[in-house]
Amino acid sequence: MTLFRDRGHAGRELAQKLRSRHEKDPVVLALPRGGVTVAQEVARALDAPLDVLVARKIGAPFQEELGVGAICGDDPPVFDDWALGRLGLTEATLAPIVARERAELHRREELYRHGRPALDLRGRTVIVVDDGLATGVTARAALRWIQGQSPERVLLAVPVGSPEGVELLSPEADEVICLHQPVDFMAVGLWYDNFEQVTDADVLAALHTGAEG
Repeated sequence: MTLFRDRGHAGRELAQKLRSRHEKDPVVLALPRGGVTVAQEVARALDAPLDVLVARKIGAPFQEELGVGAICGDDPPVFDDWALGRLGLTEATLAPIVARERAELHRREELYRHGRPALDLRGRTVIVVDDGLATGVTARAALRWIQGQSPERVLLAVPVGSPEGVELLSPEADEVICLHQPVDFMAVGLWYDNFEQVTDADVLAALHTGAEG
């Protein structure tokens, strides 16, 4: 059984939960690309500025979808030490993948921003939004980068997530808000009727209307 028709529906459900909290001076940061459509609804409901925070997963050399770490900004990679040990990987062997993902991270930042500076997070309540939380490795890198920007509070807000992912991320934020934590989680897309890929054009359109304030 799915929980949401699409990301817009999920965003409105999440926004309803967040709107009742009356967070001080919020700014909404979406993890692109999937989180942008969800975050757009949250930002609109909270009358808050919207921006993106590009983080990139570091995949295993033999299976890119298997995340063993992540990067955000110019911070050092955040690795899953347990996964590295289980797979016999080292940070040195992953260096070429980190370099490639770092280049892609900067390419997307340039594409999405067009020279526009990132929002100032100092003293603000930062609400990080994604369309779901699986392993949490990418969100963890994003949250650690945000903590270095001197925010007042940091919240991670997702419509659906694995119980393990929520538990992993709880120490990384002041609060993790997850509407649903199915015990048989499996994958984010399983909980949406429509989980079509979000394009760069979709991201740019959302930022054009939501990054003011």
